[in-house]
This record gives sequence, structure tokens and C-alpha cells, in this order.
Amino acid sequence: MPWEVREHAGHHYAVLFHYALPDDAWSVELSEAVPASAEEVENLNAAVAYLPGGAPLLRALVPDEDPNLEPTVHVYSPDGHVVPYEIVRWFMEQVADEVERCRIAFEQGEPEAVE
Repeated sequence: MPWEVREHAGHHYAVLFHYALPDDAWSVELSEAVPASAEEVENLNAAVAYLPGGAPLLRALVPDEDPNLEPTVHVYSPDGHVVPYEIVRWFMEQVADEVERCRIAFEQGEPEAVE
């Protein structure tokens, strides 16, 4: 599961990409990022400072088998968590890129590219 991390105002956020089989869609999730332990860095064989955190704050589902189905965004905020505007913009850019990737793959008839 690939992810990207961004820092904003001293806080770290992560966008995680994975396939959500029950939804038949790619899931793009925004969560707070947490510092990686030395063991995690060693297991990943990389200089990874932060990893995706717990429950997502925002989650987009991007259908990949039918371009007529619209992507959806789900907001999770049990504690009234505030997400900075710049982070929401970054997240939505990631979602837009995933939508474009899935639609191109579907049009080109490349099922392996969308799974």
C-alpha cells in the first residue's frame, strides 16, 4: 500500500492508497501521520520518518470498473478534528489524480492497471 506524507504547521498527514474490495473501488485515505519506529524503518528498507496513522479523517472511493460511477468523499470527524485547507487541497489533488488514472486505464482496457 503506497502512501505519501506532507507536513503542515508542525503536523504530519498521510494519504494512503489501497484497493477496497468490498466497494470495488480504490480507497484514498487521509489520516494523521505518526513517527515511524526504528524497526519499521528497517523493515521498509528506507528512510521513512512518518507512516499513515490511525483512522482516516477523509476517505475517497474511486470506482475503477465503471467510469459512470462517481467518486465519493467520506468525512470522519468523531472528535471534531480540524483539517487545514492546504491539506484538504493536497488530498483532493491526490483523489483527482487517482480518478484520472482509473479512467484512463478503463478506457485503454487495462484491467490490471486498475486493480
